[in-house]
Amino acid sequence: MMNTLKKNGEFQNIYKLGNKYFGNYSLIFFNKNKLDYSRFGFVASKKIGKAFCRNRIKRLFREYIRLNIEKLNDNYDIIIVAKKKAGEIIETIKYQDIEKDLNRILKNSKII
Repeated sequence: MMNTLKKNGEFQNIYKLGNKYFGNYSLIFFNKNKLDYSRFGFVASKKIGKAFCRNRIKRLFREYIRLNIEKLNDNYDIIIVAKKKAGEIIETIKYQDIEKDLNRILKNSKII
């Protein structure tokens, strides 16, 4: 089961105190937490595009986490933010593109 970040304060805390890594289609903010599980937040601003674009990109991010949650180290709060580039090519973007991008970012950040 995936635990999600819900409160604005949780997001703001990670933005301020956390580390960040950039990819082609996304960037991640992450910070250690004191829990024995990881929590996730998914963000797609209105710069990305219309609601269907924002929802699709967040669905792709959630699917990536669902399939790879076992590989991730515990005790992290992770926010995955969609970049404008992802919204511009939402019609043609495939899950494999997102997977490759997030794999690279998460390996560089030592979360995987």
